[in-house]
Amino acid sequence: MIDIAAAIDRSLPVPLGLQLRGLLEYGIACGELPSGARLPSVRELSESCGLAPMTVSGVYRDLRHAGLITARPGSGTFVADAPPVPLAANDAVQGFQARVDDLISDVQAAGLTPAEFMALVNGRLALGRMLAPRRLRIRMVGVFEAATRAYAEDIGRHLRAGDQIDFTTIDTFASGTHATPDVDLYVTMANRRAEVAGLVEGRAPVVSVHFIPSEATRAQLATIDPMARVCVVSVVPEFLALMKPGVKRFTPHVRSVEAALLGDAALAGQLRAADVIVYATGAEAVLAQLSRTIQAIEYRHVPDPHAIQRELLPVIESVRARMPIKEQFQ
Repeated sequence: MIDIAAAIDRSLPVPLGLQLRGLLEYGIACGELPSGARLPSVRELSESCGLAPMTVSGVYRDLRHAGLITARPGSGTFVADAPPVPLAANDAVQGFQARVDDLISDVQAAGLTPAEFMALVNGRLALGRMLAPRRLRIRMVGVFEAATRAYAEDIGRHLRAGDQIDFTTIDTFASGTHATPDVDLYVTMANRRAEVAGLVEGRAPVVSVHFIPSEATRAQLATIDPMARVCVVSVVPEFLALMKPGVKRFTPHVRSVEAALLGDAALAGQLRAADVIVYATGAEAVLAQLSRTIQAIEYRHVPDPHAIQRELLPVIESVRARMPIKEQFQ
């Protein structure tokens, strides 16, 4: 688990309060801070990080509103458990009771006993399940288009044959150009779940999955020359606070690691002084500023395969099981 106080870095071009928010928000999204982990109190964190109590309190308040952390009276503040997936109500249920009543009347008129009727229903249900389990339509919602496409492909490799997954970005979704109503489940990052749920407006469940640095990223970082000067670049200020210690964790042999924000005036000088650039997903524009002699590595994250197996697939099967009978076997 990440040491929040140790990760606060006064050399970063990011205000300390914003660093704290990023360490918590992205630490939760990337599994650095697992569900149920106890967080320091406002006083403890303000003292260890050198921040005003009001700053820490404001960060905690915002993250509580986002559903990422929770306060337990008398116990402290904790990383929130994944919220239960709300299964969308189905309009077909509204008239279902009357249809069942009519069917029971027909059964009684035919002289069938309740046991005979239930045996017939159970037999048809079992036959339907064996013939054709419901195919689900899933949509991955991310921030950057190319990365979100890759996330969807990663998740797709774990799905049942016939299930479909596509992708969209939050900006595209918010514009209404991709908000089709035929999606059974939306998947996103933990720190974006509340935002995506607001866009979905109850039409389908929204679930989050944790992310980890990709195997390719970890392998490339491990090959950096120990004497190299590394510059870490992000387009998101909050993420820089988590990204720099993350890069250093995979490059313990490298001593010189600086950090910069895309668009900062000081970036050009930092790029000229660097041997290796590690850029966050979304900061690809930095590549146009590099000389041919500088090595560039994308700090790419992928959906944690363990989280897909433990957290996402059970939700998918739950959604599948709750589909109306007619749709389950189509």
